[in-house]
Amino acid sequence: MVRIERPALAPTAFLLSAAALLAGCGGGGSSAGFLPTASGTSTPAATAQTPAGPSAGGPVASTQAQPGKLLSCDDLAAKAALAGTVYTSVTSVAAGGLAVAGISDPVPAHCLVKGKMNERTGPVDGQTYAIGFEVRLPVDWNGRFFYQANGGLDGSVVTATGGIGGGGPRSTALHMGFAVISSDAGHASPTPSFGLDPQARLDYGYNAVAQLTPMAKNLIAKAYGRGPDRSYLGGCSNGGRHAMVAASRFADQYDGILAGDPGFNLPQAAVAQLYGVQQYATVTTATTSAGKPDLQTAFTQAELNLVAKAVATRCDALDGLADGIVADVPKCRTAFSLAADVPSCSGTRDGSCLTDTQKTVLAKVFAGARDSAGTTIYSTFPFDAGINGANWRAWKFANSQALDTGAVGFVFSTLPLGPSRPTGIDFALAFSMDADAPSIYAASGIYTQSAMSFMTPPNPTRLTTLRDRGSKLLVYHGTSDPVFSSDDTTNWYDGLRANNGGDASGFARYFPVPGMNHCAGGPATDQFDMLSPLVAWVEQGKAPDAIQATARGAGANVVNAEIPAGWSAGRTRPLCPYPKVATYTGSNPEDAASFSCK
Repeated sequence: MVRIERPALAPTAFLLSAAALLAGCGGGGSSAGFLPTASGTSTPAATAQTPAGPSAGGPVASTQAQPGKLLSCDDLAAKAALAGTVYTSVTSVAAGGLAVAGISDPVPAHCLVKGKMNERTGPVDGQTYAIGFEVRLPVDWNGRFFYQANGGLDGSVVTATGGIGGGGPRSTALHMGFAVISSDAGHASPTPSFGLDPQARLDYGYNAVAQLTPMAKNLIAKAYGRGPDRSYLGGCSNGGRHAMVAASRFADQYDGILAGDPGFNLPQAAVAQLYGVQQYATVTTATTSAGKPDLQTAFTQAELNLVAKAVATRCDALDGLADGIVADVPKCRTAFSLAADVPSCSGTRDGSCLTDTQKTVLAKVFAGARDSAGTTIYSTFPFDAGINGANWRAWKFANSQALDTGAVGFVFSTLPLGPSRPTGIDFALAFSMDADAPSIYAASGIYTQSAMSFMTPPNPTRLTTLRDRGSKLLVYHGTSDPVFSSDDTTNWYDGLRANNGGDASGFARYFPVPGMNHCAGGPATDQFDMLSPLVAWVEQGKAPDAIQATARGAGANVVNAEIPAGWSAGRTRPLCPYPKVATYTGSNPEDAASFSCK
């Protein structure tokens, strides 16, 4: 018997961080320490030695975390012994002993703990599974804990430094003195075959956070003589999904949550990527060496530049200044017309026009994936000036056939479609929006939860625990994100506002990032620190009314090659909390001080 579960709330976004993915079967297995509730959501079971205090479940007060000193490293494994947990190594790392790309300040001296939880053998594929992790504990601690939610399909324990948001960050949570954890979310390879194992699916979806949170807090308590005063969780892409899930399932454990470009409807967005492959394949002009449609020829770079220019012509000045940034996305939605504002080809494609078929294809993709009856599968996308970004092109024409096909085939479909289907573009082209797409809502036999159940946050437009406890949520999203639509995040936030008397800004704020592609890049001021304002909000009650963002031009710690030539290298802009828009009010178009959020 197959159960079909359709969520009350429609689309949001998905996908796999390409960098994380390229870094590298039947019964459930144990979910020790994790208990389902009557509502169908889940909460951590009682775990020994979980520290008490604000970040362990009590109401959040606006008080500062207090610094502390590391008391123990070499003997920490014995002191922090916990059932189901194996510490595989505990080592001291000297100040500056870890290099972080783009950041010149030395990482502080810290204790590095590596380990795994709940090791088991998968009953379907016979593979060994465990929740792998590393925790970095600074000698000079700021009293805070940061759960680093990683991207892609997880599968790798990446260095636990703690992202602060945006592109080319100039600091990390570890640099700031946080204790930081990173994990592989329950499987040791960034490939989709883990989706054959039912428990590995659940660990990836939500259970790894449930297991690791009390373990990490216990480790911190033994390392410093007390648990964390404040606990934070953050990530981008799939990490943003983890963050949104935590805001719904684990708000009693976290005081502040940071969600970047959140793919919290990953299965729907992954299917939308396959829909895009099918559309783009109809306008390709060449085949690959394997005889398949070459998606890179669907739209040349010149043609995408043409669309970006047309969007800017119509929408750039809607915020009061023609500066290469489309800040007012809602107005642009009605101001720009793909059919009318982009020239149509009467002859050969030369980059100065689009054919009518190309326009139809692009319009379908931006209108959101649909089945043959016109039923929505995933969200619309906003037309934006960042459509010509390298990251946009990579996700639409390459990652869609190389990454999303495996994710849908093995992790998101029930029963898994991947083992019996061809791979890559062949999988995408054969995928039926009518017959196959409903598998993301299905549960069957040993797969007791559908992908839309284990991957998405329950009741995301409510968040009553987070609100009532006093925890805070900051969300940011690039308006030119090609894989997780900022429209979907906007729709989510509108729902949250509606369920909170029309204003959710007391506990959750959403900051669109104009022009930014997926988590970074594009013609955007994409360098910003979201973690520090989140801490100030949680601990001092200072809600962020704007967050300054900077372009990464020549001289930046990590240069963004897509910064337009006419911008100053260090252009700054305020990121405004939706629905406000950065509006030009001053005299210097390169300075954030000349803009107000209105």
